[in-house]
Amino acid sequence: MKKLAYILFFSISFLLIGKRSQAQDYQTAVGLKFGAYEIGPAIKYFMDKGTALEGIIGIRDHGVVITGLYEIHQQAFNVDNLNFYYGFGGHIGSVGSGYYKRIGGDDEYYNGKHILLGADATLGLEYLIPNSPIAVSLDLNPRVELARGPFFDIAPGLGLKYTF
Repeated sequence: MKKLAYILFFSISFLLIGKRSQAQDYQTAVGLKFGAYEIGPAIKYFMDKGTALEGIIGIRDHGVVITGLYEIHQQAFNVDNLNFYYGFGGHIGSVGSGYYKRIGGDDEYYNGKHILLGADATLGLEYLIPNSPIAVSLDLNPRVELARGPFFDIAPGLGLKYTF
């Protein structure tokens, strides 16, 4: 039920957002992404004013996951430096033996090494702090795990990046 509420909230927010406008005032950002499953370094590169590529190396218990995302950015709620973004991509990684928590689900035990492979999406807000090189983002990251599943979940994420 919570997953459906998150999806509806962001879908309605997307519909209420005004015209597409200039995205961020930076081209590249590096920092950390704190997710429900992984924490690690991230880099975002704007190809033009409204589209960006983001790469994340997520470190988790007994494993690592590399995620690549294509994102579309636009001004949110007519607020300067606040942007709504959404996008899609994929992940690949591996995990070793151990218990793994799943949001809204039962813990799962992996006995041995396993490959992780799947499709990802992202939906969130990013704020560039005025007169500083710091950007903060809050997002939801729906993903479908194909190699260990299939199963679907939505993980929240918090990003803190230095922009240049």
